[in-house]
Amino acid sequence: MKTGLVVDGDYVYEEEKHLTVLKTSLFFANDGFTVYDCKGQLVFRVDSYGPDPRDKAEVVLMDAHGRCLLTVRKKRPSLHHRWEGFLGERTEGQKPIFSVKRSSIIGRCGMTVEVFNNPGLEYQIEGNFGQRSCTIFNAAKESVAEIKRKVDASTNVVLGKDVFLLSLKPGFDGAFAMGLVLVLDQINGDDYVENAEAEMIPATED
Repeated sequence: MKTGLVVDGDYVYEEEKHLTVLKTSLFFANDGFTVYDCKGQLVFRVDSYGPDPRDKAEVVLMDAHGRCLLTVRKKRPSLHHRWEGFLGERTEGQKPIFSVKRSSIIGRCGMTVEVFNNPGLEYQIEGNFGQRSCTIFNAAKESVAEIKRKVDASTNVVLGKDVFLLSLKPGFDGAFAMGLVLVLDQINGDDYVENAEAEMIPATED
């Protein structure tokens, strides 16, 4: 049943799974997350790590009990916003299990995910994370996970971008998928900071 990269087998499901992802701050990109299943049970959490994405280059994904599942870390220097994923809480000298790099223009979330020690296993992320509309494809171009806006079932109203769905196909590890969400959120926050800085730089004349 297990297919692709598995961070933690406890989060590989036999049936399609829909998780609700909630950002714990409405004011900044790159704040914390809580993730719930359809029964309202906490599945993952990410503690707040500050309003400025440059303050901290590491983000840790934890289970409901605070156990570290995955660390994502920005690789420096990197021309393509390359991020790396490490099993558990990263230690000095530890080798990453995957990396993510930008493969498209700023503002889009075209990303290539390379899995180490597993030749031929890679993923593509297409869409726009800022709009909460992304699809993760495997090497065979099959959809393995989706990020999409959440609709309130009782009112049929689309909820704000701080609440969204992470839909997992059978066999795709939810912890790995959530790690990719953290990378996308970090890159989206980097774009926000860079664009704001560019707007603040006054034009100069010779």
